[in-house]
Order: sequence, then structure tokens, then C-alpha cells
Amino acid sequence: MDFQLGYVVAGLVVGFIVGMTGVGGGSLMTPILLYFGVSPANAVGTDLLYAAITKAGGIHVHHKKKNIDWRITGELALGSLPAAALTLWLLHSISMDTETLNKIIKTTLGYALVLTAIAILFKRKIFDYSQKNNSWITRMSRQQQMVATVVTGMVLGAVVTLTSIGAGALGTVALFMLYPLLPTVRLVGTEIAHAVPLTLVAGMGHAGMGNVDWHLLANLLIGSLPGIYLGSHMANRVADHYLRPALAIMLIFVGTKLLW
Repeated sequence: MDFQLGYVVAGLVVGFIVGMTGVGGGSLMTPILLYFGVSPANAVGTDLLYAAITKAGGIHVHHKKKNIDWRITGELALGSLPAAALTLWLLHSISMDTETLNKIIKTTLGYALVLTAIAILFKRKIFDYSQKNNSWITRMSRQQQMVATVVTGMVLGAVVTLTSIGAGALGTVALFMLYPLLPTVRLVGTEIAHAVPLTLVAGMGHAGMGNVDWHLLANLLIGSLPGIYLGSHMANRVADHYLRPALAIMLIFVGTKLLW
């Protein structure tokens, strides 16, 4: 395996930020890979497997602490996994040249980055609103809640498969709105438990299409695994209300650059 310092450092930096804030994995890694000259299709495919591996350890930790609502995870997966499979099938079956495919992924990625930035900026306000206001979304019956969760999973499945981002920030905000009475830590644990099988299925699908650079993936993991460990231990020492806006502004800048 070729040891490429730039990719190792990128993995270390992104892992460190994810460890500190809980967000920013795909939304930071994919633009960084594009900056390094990796094609959009390869950047998305590689990042999906990168996300599945790096978040897998989080399932074990959150499950031990009883921070995962497996019923909600299952309902999300009921929508997201078929949607991911359908998106992969469409990408594979629609005959388009590599340049067109990369353009579609790049444009979708730009919109997803801007939406993710908005979700990061306003997550706390959305969460507070959903808890304090007796809006229609908090009065849904259990059956309506289940349908809404499955539909949310479908949207996430398609977006994540196309762009490799959205499972974290967008998924958590959606869960905040649908389940305002659940503790935040359980929502985060549930989102991680759902993100791993989704990114794994989507990543393996991209691998089957030849959109995964295995040497690149290995280099990213060499940096990211210690980065996440260090970031997790620094989480309480860095002011979150400074770090998240800075992250969101950077994502808006990158997203708009991809779109225009």
C-alpha cells in the first residue's frame, strides 16, 4: 500500500473534528477529496465506506450505554436501505458517461452541503422549538410517526448514496423534529446506529461500480482513527458554539463553490 501523507493528515483532521463535534465526517471529507483531485464518484464511494468503518465503533459504545432506540433505527432503515439500493440501481442502469455522472454527483453534493450547514447552524433552535411548541409534528399518532420516520429514511437513503453526506447532521435534525421528547444522546446514538448500515450498503454498492479507491480508504483510516480518539477527549475543552458556526460557514462556502 502506498503511504500518502496528505490523505493521512486529511483523515486525522476530519476525525479530530468529528470527535469534537459529532458532525462533519462526510461533509468535510468529500470536499477535501475533491480538492485533492479525486473524481466526485470515487470521492463519494470511498467516503461512504470510510464513514461506515469510523462510525461502527460508535454503535458498540452507544449500545452499551443504552443510547440507541432500535425501533426508530429499524424504521429509518426500512426506508433508507431500499432507497439506497434503488439509487444505486438507477446510477448503474442509466447509461451515462463518467463526466455526466460526476456532474450530477457534484451538483447534488453542493446542495447537500448547504443544507447540512443550515442544519448545523440552526439545530439547537429547531430542537428547542420542537420541544416547546405544541405543533402538529408533536401531536402525530404513533402510526403517523412511523410513516414519517420511514419516509425520512427514504430521503436520507437517496441523498447519502448520491453524496455520501447527510446521514449525520440532516438525520439528527429530522429525528429532533419527529421525536422531540427523546433525550439528545439517544437521538445521536440512534442516528449513528442507522448511519452505519446505510453507508455500508451504499459504499459496497459504489465499490461494485468501481467507485472506491481502496488505497485511499486505507490512508484515510490511518489518520482518522487516532483523530477521532483525540477529538473525543478534547470535546469538553473546545467551545462548541464557536466551532459549529465556523464549520457551517466553511460548508456553505464549499457548497456554493460546487454549485457555481
